[in-house]
Amino acid sequence: MIRATAVISLVILLILVLYVPASNPPNRFTNQIRLEHEAAVAYWGDEAALQILERAVVMQSQAAAAAPIPKASDAPPTETLNNAVATEMASVNQRLFNSAYFRSVDALLLMGSYRLSCLLQWLPWLLLFIVATVVDGLLTRTRKSKEFLQADPEVFAVYTSLAIITISATIAGFFLPISIQSLVFPSVPSAVFILLGRAIASYHYSQKVD
Repeated sequence: MIRATAVISLVILLILVLYVPASNPPNRFTNQIRLEHEAAVAYWGDEAALQILERAVVMQSQAAAAAPIPKASDAPPTETLNNAVATEMASVNQRLFNSAYFRSVDALLLMGSYRLSCLLQWLPWLLLFIVATVVDGLLTRTRKSKEFLQADPEVFAVYTSLAIITISATIAGFFLPISIQSLVFPSVPSAVFILLGRAIASYHYSQKVD
């Protein structure tokens, strides 16, 4: 169940990431970033909002360098060709490397990086809650073992699958040109770690018996 959920979620994400740039122009994503940056300035203040934007630009640059997306500098050279062939090659390079689809992909990566940066901005504030949910799950699992209560694999699978679905839905939301409220960002990791804490509590606890 867990493996099937993970595979289906990854396939859906792949289809979504390939489809969204084809159906939206680049300015749709940049306008969305501009709106969310204004909301971040109103919520966090100028300095924190600028940190979010700078972190997003760095992450987008790293993602673009690692992604197999061609750039104009990668185009084949045309200097050694005759004029007719060079003209045709330059035209092909122009259409391929400066196409609206590839520019939309770049803008989409920047939007996703910006939203991930917004999420990372919340993590220090949520660290204590995250640790508490994990510790609670571990203590509950230990208590069950002391009371000789059977672990429930079905409950573990359900909670783990829900956590995977939540993470996948969040990633999908990062690549959709829709407005995301600021308070959505802390609620996502909170929900994920609550589910993971319940999954840990239901995980089989093996204890050696002398």
